[in-house]
Amino acid sequence: MQAVVYDRYGAPDVLRLEEVPTPSPAAGQVRIRVVATSINLSDWECLRGTPAYARIGGLRAPARHTLGSDIAGVVDAVGEGVTRFRPGDEVYGDNLGLKGGFAEYAIAPESVLAHKPTQLTFAQASTIPQSGAIALQGTQGAAADRRALINGAGGGTGPFAIQLAKRLGAHVTGVDNAGKLDFMRSVGADEVIDYRRDDFTRTAPYDLILDLVAHRSVFAYRRALVRGGRYRCVGGSVPTLLRVLTAGWVVGRSSGRAIDVLPVKEGPAYFEA
Repeated sequence: MQAVVYDRYGAPDVLRLEEVPTPSPAAGQVRIRVVATSINLSDWECLRGTPAYARIGGLRAPARHTLGSDIAGVVDAVGEGVTRFRPGDEVYGDNLGLKGGFAEYAIAPESVLAHKPTQLTFAQASTIPQSGAIALQGTQGAAADRRALINGAGGGTGPFAIQLAKRLGAHVTGVDNAGKLDFMRSVGADEVIDYRRDDFTRTAPYDLILDLVAHRSVFAYRRALVRGGRYRCVGGSVPTLLRVLTAGWVVGRSSGRAIDVLPVKEGPAYFEA
């Protein structure tokens, strides 16, 4: 089969198209004929090898030589013990552990896959698993009469988060650059903020903040929350994530707010039709 591979960290020019052996599924695994894959920030980080956590399992060279975690395709073969799928099934999922979507065939654990909704194309389905799961978990707690803010709302996860928070009845503010303001409004944001002009931590306090590009201090996040509010961080710089994991708990707890990193859970339960 053909696959886009790389054996060292770097820019996109380290990627190359090669003929490689077609993998065989082990017990509990499924082989998928890939029809579509999407590119996530995690793919870019694993390509570059930065931030540092992108090198987990492969300090000097990539542990997996084919990128592509979000996949959609047709089951081609199943390993021993697989019960939820059979050849011919249309599936999609976030294969972050094994990746392999930038190839004709990919191996994935049965546990990370779901049946593709018939109303979605393969291309549409491939955009959902990672971003959709983050948005679904990150907007838990949004409700009528509550103010929710999504920082980085014009990217991959943000549009899902805006729509989910609106569906729950929240008043939603989206934050991104000026070129994405109209787009955020088009998917349901009640208010939009250009981060280059305004600091959302100094606007009206919010009941829920989902931060996809964190880089401020925990004290700024505390200021942006109402008492009893919750701040959830998913993406950002390593120093910021570490501060949120450590000082965020202390600062939040002492002020009656919750400031933490969202522990994203994977699996088909989060995007099964």
